[in-house]
Amino acid sequence: MQFHHHGYVSGDPRVQPASGTGVDRPAELPDMTDVLIVGSGPAGMLLAAQLSQYPDVTTRLVERRPGRLEIGQADGIQARSVETFQAFGFAESIVAEAYRITSMNFWSPDPVDPSKIVRSGREVDDPHGISEFPHLIVNQARVLDYFAASALNGPGRIRPDYGYEFAGLTVQDDGEYPVEVTLRHTAGPHQGTTQTIHAKYVVGCDGARSAVRESIGRRLAGDQAFHAWGVMDVLTDTDFPDVRTKCAIQSESGSILLIPREGGYLARWYVDLGEVGADDNHEVRNTPIETIIAKANEIIRPYSLEVRDVAWWSVYEVGHRVTDKFDDVPAEDTDTVNPRIFIAGDACHTHSAKAGQGMNVSMQDGFNIGWKLGQVLSGRSPESLLCTYSGERQEIAQNLIDFDKEWSTMMAKKPEEFSNPKELSDFYTATAEFPAGFMTQYKPSMITGESTHQDLASGFPIGKRFKSARAVRVGDTNPIHLGHHARADGRWRVYAFADAAAPGEPSALTSWAEWMLESPDSPVARFTPEGADLDGLFDIKVVYQQSLDDVDLNRVPKIFMPRSGLFQLVDYEKVYSTLEGEDIFDERDISRNGALVVVRPDQYVAHVLPLTATTELAEFFAQSFIDQPQSRAV
Repeated sequence: MQFHHHGYVSGDPRVQPASGTGVDRPAELPDMTDVLIVGSGPAGMLLAAQLSQYPDVTTRLVERRPGRLEIGQADGIQARSVETFQAFGFAESIVAEAYRITSMNFWSPDPVDPSKIVRSGREVDDPHGISEFPHLIVNQARVLDYFAASALNGPGRIRPDYGYEFAGLTVQDDGEYPVEVTLRHTAGPHQGTTQTIHAKYVVGCDGARSAVRESIGRRLAGDQAFHAWGVMDVLTDTDFPDVRTKCAIQSESGSILLIPREGGYLARWYVDLGEVGADDNHEVRNTPIETIIAKANEIIRPYSLEVRDVAWWSVYEVGHRVTDKFDDVPAEDTDTVNPRIFIAGDACHTHSAKAGQGMNVSMQDGFNIGWKLGQVLSGRSPESLLCTYSGERQEIAQNLIDFDKEWSTMMAKKPEEFSNPKELSDFYTATAEFPAGFMTQYKPSMITGESTHQDLASGFPIGKRFKSARAVRVGDTNPIHLGHHARADGRWRVYAFADAAAPGEPSALTSWAEWMLESPDSPVARFTPEGADLDGLFDIKVVYQQSLDDVDLNRVPKIFMPRSGLFQLVDYEKVYSTLEGEDIFDERDISRNGALVVVRPDQYVAHVLPLTATTELAEFFAQSFIDQPQSRAV
């Protein structure tokens, strides 16, 4: 964390100075806003936290509830989400209070007495070392609290406007604020009355029954598995020995997915209620909690559980649905019309809860559209950037649906239907990268390059998230994960992996650094507004092949040691060397001739280029940025 560059900070450095729309932000909902977010779920709250980093953009978030969520349905936090929390500055805090999953135990019928269950296997949660971040369990309400704090502490000072329900919208053909939205007061002195506001853009994060989705004519399409599960967060007295370990339990009486919760005592039990007839008409949803508890006791014989307290419970039927598009533009007009209305999270994809994906994928929806709206509304990028949201996220949602169908079907199988006793545990291990959130790979577009030069840094696949690795930060000699230093501040990252020459010596890196700093054609010169910090739009770091003692900071090019803030102080946290015994060039298979790795604001690798590819780099950024009238190049 960096601060003091605008002067001494004596308070909490996580609270950034208010600026722009965050100064004297009106308490009442205004008549006009740049972005209206509908719904304060995971997608909506992350989106608010991201847009709080764009204080020149007016953002309001409306929520039909009268106050914060107290207990949420989702609780699984995959490693990719913790990686995202790191970017928003609260990963360490939430990890401290969460339950950490390090293994999963499997239970099946005892071959000697099939009426009882026995432990049949134990699998490591991350057998392939996919991420340095943990797999967590923590209540959705707490995740929302952290994002709410991030949104409020950001320069934009965004806080939810509770007690407003979305009632409808219309889009005008012209005007600066073309989306007219009708809201209904659900609480307070104006309860029952309506209010109209106008917005440039609307994002529906209002859940599976999304009214925003309905208003733009989108429909969830898919199927129902006709299988029901009871789910309960309970405090129990039990002799089941693995109650504090994630378990998949299969017995002659059905299946259970057991997930311990944060705090040391609470646990979530997904209890198989069996198949549901096509004519059930959702009657299974009326199953009482007592029936779910009794069924759980049948499944875990010879063990038993006594429920002492029920924090939350529900019954759901497995369904897999996704919309064909995540914005309001007809498919045939995608290349010619820019969207005004977007949907995210459960508003555009629903599935079972057992793969622990819902909240995680929803947050990535919010991250994806958040920085794009910020870039466009702050005048940095063309409106066409917004067209990439639906194309990128709809495919990911469909991949999730396909995976969840397979996983939930296997969880519902009877023991005798498996070809071998380890089939379920083998599937869990083999597919670990997908539920961890790291299989997402965006296709080439205006913000994701072709793989022409991928061989220069094969450990950073283009289109996938930047998989961090450690290097030594020269200024303070600390071994640091490169990716952990990146914040959700809307900036693009450029990691320059040096060729063999030492700092200051003639080399491809030295020439590139001079071009970036001095050429009017460089993205820094063209797109950074005059008067802004040198690294205001592009966070540029260098990693030298030399060891710590062989990197002389006084010979490092100035593009890697920019001055920032009120007092124009040198930033010493952008220069790195290799770590002995853990050389990042070897760890990520980076060419010893050097390479540029360009990373988007949402942490996905956008391009890999040679150090000599200045023209190609300039052309790539020209697609997603707008020349600034008062830029450094002027």
